[in-house]
Amino acid sequence: MNRVRIEADPTLFPEQIRPCLRDAAVYDSSCSPEARVWYIDRDGGLFLKRYAAGKLKNEAVMTAYYHSLGLSAEVLSYIAADEYDWLLTRRVPGEDCTHPMYRAEPERLCDKTAERLRMLHEIRADGCPVKDRLESYRATVLSGREHEKYEPELFRGLWEFPSAEEAWRCAERGLPQLKKDVLIHGDYCLPNVILDNWKFSGFIDIGAGGISDRHIDLLWGIWTLSFNLGTARWTDRFMDAYGRELIDPELLRCVAAMEMIGDY
Repeated sequence: MNRVRIEADPTLFPEQIRPCLRDAAVYDSSCSPEARVWYIDRDGGLFLKRYAAGKLKNEAVMTAYYHSLGLSAEVLSYIAADEYDWLLTRRVPGEDCTHPMYRAEPERLCDKTAERLRMLHEIRADGCPVKDRLESYRATVLSGREHEKYEPELFRGLWEFPSAEEAWRCAERGLPQLKKDVLIHGDYCLPNVILDNWKFSGFIDIGAGGISDRHIDLLWGIWTLSFNLGTARWTDRFMDAYGRELIDPELLRCVAAMEMIGDY
């Protein structure tokens, strides 16, 4: 996780956050143009995230729920302002799975992330505050179809389609097969899994989490190994470590099509 030391102007932050900045080193830890993230070096480490208004509500709710299960950071503050949402959490100890220490042992990393995902999906999540993540997921897919969205390069080398129309037909077949039967992360990628010297420490960026279909997480778990390790050779190993008896390869392909045309 990149961190660049900056001089933070307290007046640019909500009044409730400013005491955390006082006499603390502040680092820019952003990894996307949409969301800004700052690391505040105090009290064991704090992360402050800023996103467009309304964009962090689900993340705040799901992070708090995951924390109650011992799976994520403690939420210290969620502020919904006119222009931006702000989310302040404690640091999850360790480093994310893109750290060189973990990438240096790809077999171990593959097995660890697959097994950790299986454990997540086996949690009894009766108290989950987002009991139907599929509703918004389906809406995203249908909106993408309406607006003719299509990213053919998204899963190059993993799942490919000859045309946008073929991708849509595959997505259409798969939509009725999706189930609301497990607690998912929603963006299960290496940067969002934190290990502390190979011991699982927590998940971050859980805004798309809730009760949904396991194949959504499986898709991104496979993709992230290919993307972050530069090869698709770990796909079979990941599925073996997770448990092939729970994976429908055709539905996985359909979910890939849904993601290619999704309107995000």
